[in-house]
Amino acid sequence: MRVISCLVVEHNLWLVLLALLVGIAGSWVTFRLFRQAQAREGRQRAGWVLLASQAAGSSIWCMHFIAVVAYDAGAPITFDPAWTMVSLFVAVAGSTYGLWLALSSSLRAGPELGGAIVGLAISAMHYSGMFAFRIEGRIEWEAGYILLSLIFAVLLGALTFRQAVKPLVKNAGLLPVGLFVLTVVSLHFTGMAAITVTPAAAAENSAASSALAAFAVVGVGMLVAGSGAISYLIDEQTSQETLKRLRQLALHDTLTGLPNRPSALDHLDSELAAATRTGLKVAVIGIDLDRFKEINDVHGHKAGDDVLATIGRRLAALLEEGEFIARIGGDEFMAVKRFEERSQLEVFLARLDAALTAPLRIGSTDLASAASIGVAIYPDDAADREGLICHADVAMYQSKTDLTHRISFYEAEMERAILERYALVQDLGRALDLGQFALHYQVQKCVATGEAVGYEALLRWRHPREGYISPAVFIPIAEETGHIIAIGEWVLRTACAEATTWELPHRIAVNLSPVQFINADIPGLLQNVLMETGLPPERLDLEITESTFIADKAKALHVLRQIKALGVSLSIDDFGVGYSSFDTLRSFPFDKIKIDGCFTRDAEHSSEARAIVRSVLALGRSLGIPVLAEGVETGEQLAFLRIEDCVEAQGYHLGRPAPMDRKRTAIALAG
Repeated sequence: MRVISCLVVEHNLWLVLLALLVGIAGSWVTFRLFRQAQAREGRQRAGWVLLASQAAGSSIWCMHFIAVVAYDAGAPITFDPAWTMVSLFVAVAGSTYGLWLALSSSLRAGPELGGAIVGLAISAMHYSGMFAFRIEGRIEWEAGYILLSLIFAVLLGALTFRQAVKPLVKNAGLLPVGLFVLTVVSLHFTGMAAITVTPAAAAENSAASSALAAFAVVGVGMLVAGSGAISYLIDEQTSQETLKRLRQLALHDTLTGLPNRPSALDHLDSELAAATRTGLKVAVIGIDLDRFKEINDVHGHKAGDDVLATIGRRLAALLEEGEFIARIGGDEFMAVKRFEERSQLEVFLARLDAALTAPLRIGSTDLASAASIGVAIYPDDAADREGLICHADVAMYQSKTDLTHRISFYEAEMERAILERYALVQDLGRALDLGQFALHYQVQKCVATGEAVGYEALLRWRHPREGYISPAVFIPIAEETGHIIAIGEWVLRTACAEATTWELPHRIAVNLSPVQFINADIPGLLQNVLMETGLPPERLDLEITESTFIADKAKALHVLRQIKALGVSLSIDDFGVGYSSFDTLRSFPFDKIKIDGCFTRDAEHSSEARAIVRSVLALGRSLGIPVLAEGVETGEQLAFLRIEDCVEAQGYHLGRPAPMDRKRTAIALAG
């Protein structure tokens, strides 16, 4: 009862309310800072503990002195400055030690022990502050209330920090704040109940000066606590910004700015759930950039990154409501389209295709752009996320193999073709080691005399189950998988070795894959092969298509000059299609032009084909480069070439490709 009467009768309740508000605010700041200390280690933890203890100590000190000012002693009071500052130091120092102990991982009862230390610090602050209490009268103390105040402070302090560190009550974030305020309040008013003041003389009413002193204490104390609050707010804002950046990094691709694979999967899940409720359809669209590896190999990874960034910006710019695009890895993208009518999907696909096929300019280089697109539709093609993505990939690979369609919609029979192709890829990887490759040779003849002047080595693959597989089927797969490098080296080495056994020193022509040219040391390989086989370099003719070197002309010219320096001849193959130009022949050291067989075959019934053949022949004569026509299948075609003064020709009419043993007989007869 003495404690309650002391509070109600002997204190200015308005100032008590002010002290309580200051305590609540200071405690809230204290435990905000304390949580930051809990989340840190080492020096960072020490810094946050210091800030939290300053907030705790200053708020305790403020509460104490406002409450003391609120105490009506019946006589004028003053405060000794030295003891006043000692009390503030005790509060901050004791709180620092107690908070540090509360966070100690080496002490099992660290929170309780640290809280008890804070409770003792509050008690020490109170009673040292009371030493600063100066009054014209006599002060008497009751030991029982002093002991009770210490018990309250220690027990409630221990409970407060146990709740803060190892919560006894879950999901009660503000409970430590309330307990801390209760600790200070119980200590203070129990401690104030321990004193009895007998004034020496009547005093004038000093309510105004007391209120002014109280507000001054509030101002000083809250400056200290406010610095901690500001530090917390700055750190909180920084943490939120960091969290936002981390979330951006976690859910978006850093190169293109598009959502990444995890984000795409989450979005697709939500779209499928919505489609189930609404009855709409969802298209999953797989996108793979064509010839991207070639861009990286020829122009470098910086150019590849620039291509991806440019494509990413284009794709992001075309999106409308219900549309989503993510980069899911490498040069692969995934789009999701919610639609009701098939026409809405087709419009979206048309916009995608336009963005993906628009020319690219990277630095000073113009690059062609294309992509293979596969589409799977929910619920028609699959009922779950994994099935849709898998079927979209199947359709995308169908687009890659079918050059007539850049966009393919999933069909069930596609999976069988994909499985067959996968099996073919596996078999192709073992074919060289198992000796399944062989070389056939096709004769090249002088058009004017019919004399054999050379032979082209043509690769054949005899599959153990499928029989002979067309080079048009397995060569692109070998180039895509990289097997062409080892296979191409085998072809070159075998052709040169076999040519040295021929009875007549005819020229041997070997095709060079663009992938070999880009990824292998061709001059070094040629030098080794010629030395090992003993084939004179002038008997070797390398056939190269213009697409091999058009992307990086400077590098290609350097390589071609190294090849020429070895004494090896160079022919430009399939001339008349693709990039063929006068500048190519003028810039690069070619020894022969090979007209693509499609023009030779069409020359009998197409005036345009005849015009192209005549133009190439005229171009060769003007540059002093002999021309060989491929694809001669009839006597009429050969007669046309003879009239137009074509130098050399090859084709089924002149001789079909044949294995070495049969061809050796033909060579002997031709000699």
